[in-house]
Amino acid sequence: MVKIGEGIEVREELIKKACNIAMEAHNLSPEKPYIYKKINGSTDVVIAFAGTLSFDSWYSNTSFGETEINTTLFPSLRSVGTDEVAKVNEAFARRFQDILDKSSLKNEVEKAMSKGRQVVFAGHSSGGAIAILAALWCLECCRTRPEGDMLVHLYCMTFGSPLVGNKIWSHALRRENWARYFIHFVMKYDIVPRMMLAPLSSIQELLQAISPFINPKSQYSQRDAVARSRNALNFFMTVMRNASSVASYAACNLKGCTNLLLETVSNIVQLSPYIPFGTYIFCTGNRKLVVVENPDAVLQLLFYSSQLSSEAEAAVVVARSLNDHLLYTNEMQDSLEMQDVIHLNNLTDIPLSSNVDPSDEVASMNSALNDLGLSTRARLCLRAAGEWEKQKKKNEEKIEQNKRSITDALSKIQEYQTKCDIRKVGYYDAFKIHNTDDDFNANVKRHELAGIWNEIIEMLKRYELPDSFEGQKDWIELGTQFRRQVEPLDIANYYRHLKNEDSGPYLIRGRPKRYRFTQRWLEHFDKVHAGARSESCFWAEVEELRNKPFAQVQDKILSLETAANGWIQSSLLGDDVFFPESTYTKWWKTLPTQHKQTSWVSRKITP
Repeated sequence: MVKIGEGIEVREELIKKACNIAMEAHNLSPEKPYIYKKINGSTDVVIAFAGTLSFDSWYSNTSFGETEINTTLFPSLRSVGTDEVAKVNEAFARRFQDILDKSSLKNEVEKAMSKGRQVVFAGHSSGGAIAILAALWCLECCRTRPEGDMLVHLYCMTFGSPLVGNKIWSHALRRENWARYFIHFVMKYDIVPRMMLAPLSSIQELLQAISPFINPKSQYSQRDAVARSRNALNFFMTVMRNASSVASYAACNLKGCTNLLLETVSNIVQLSPYIPFGTYIFCTGNRKLVVVENPDAVLQLLFYSSQLSSEAEAAVVVARSLNDHLLYTNEMQDSLEMQDVIHLNNLTDIPLSSNVDPSDEVASMNSALNDLGLSTRARLCLRAAGEWEKQKKKNEEKIEQNKRSITDALSKIQEYQTKCDIRKVGYYDAFKIHNTDDDFNANVKRHELAGIWNEIIEMLKRYELPDSFEGQKDWIELGTQFRRQVEPLDIANYYRHLKNEDSGPYLIRGRPKRYRFTQRWLEHFDKVHAGARSESCFWAEVEELRNKPFAQVQDKILSLETAANGWIQSSLLGDDVFFPESTYTKWWKTLPTQHKQTSWVSRKITP
């Protein structure tokens, strides 16, 4: 067994089989875009997608060929905190959609999963990109199943795959705990996993020229080899120059640099949006495998492991940048038999010097880093990735310390609500009137909670918390409790001060991000009650509707009453809504008699 990550082990034989079938898929005809094979003696199924080097199968017309992903097919690929949708390579997404629509892939996958088979999506070169999308599609399908049917039996293994998505991919997959299913093998000098770091305009002609030389089906003559050498050098240098820019900019951000020149250049020069995700396994060329799970560290390794150390080695490295792309079968055979696997889990412990005492506990790690050709600068960048990961965890620990303050403040708000109920004055209306010490104290707690949650939201916006934070059930529940209890007070405060007259409706102009986020948070993870969860905005809807002519807002009133009925039955709204002196009751009594006679609310409000 090869240990890939924490608690994840994969059989060597399965990796070899997946690699062999992925390479075999290159020989498929255009009419058959993938191979479906059952592995003898096991319940495993490998679905390997064919790679292609036709230009329009790699790039669309934008600088880097990216577009927003189809959120109907991939609803999880977005940031809950910022509501930002992931970007995907448009050509790859289009090709996968075509396969899904025009082949039997969907039926074959569903049949295998229903029988409890482990499905391995595999691909070499651009076939790996399609395998990634297929695996994600499968995970999305599993996510929407009933809770008892959520067992996931799949892996995605790619060999020399190009990058597919932007930072939201890595963030979303780690949040959903899906990154562990994606395993990417990369040869030390293979140029294909790096090429998406260069803009289309810089490599378009070169890519078309060198594509036959990284296609296993191509035949070329000795004369072609001369042209190949020249084009390969230009292609390699162009890709690596852009990879250097991307890696340097990312490293500066990791180290907290505030260089204004760097910021200015990044605003002028468009950098590649593509970011690694999942587990990367770098093949050193000396039968060693280096496993890296940190996406920031992977990005640095994609550049530094292929960086030229001198001009003298250019010819050899450039040739290998193409040849390595076709040698994964042999590499898997040799490296997996050696079982020399190094895990770069503790990035902050990486030795900075290439000379380490053989008896030192990091000697084996250092040997692998030397095989990858990592300079001191490269090692510093890896350490920076590790330090940033540690800082995120420290930020999370700081936030965790605020949990008690949040729960205590929410308890005080609950006490305030109970006191108001005893007086038969809903806490929304009591807070809006604001003439007692209890109202003042509740306002203090409201501000206290706002400060804590604003800090959390800003950290999420800047990706300063671990990606897994957004997926933590206890925080989702605490955020929901906060929103439901406290947002009515914010709404009351907004309309008490007549802010709607200056700024406009609360829902459009006044709603804080802390409530927008916590609502999206629940909507994303609550698989039982799908759809919008805007019950905490009930009073904002009432305030806007009650000042408009009935005929103008009749449909909206009916919609609100329907939603409120469900919220009442689910105990998301309390009976304080119907207290005789509540804002809602007073307004509802002014509605036309015909409407009131047909409304369920008439059973709650005494004429």
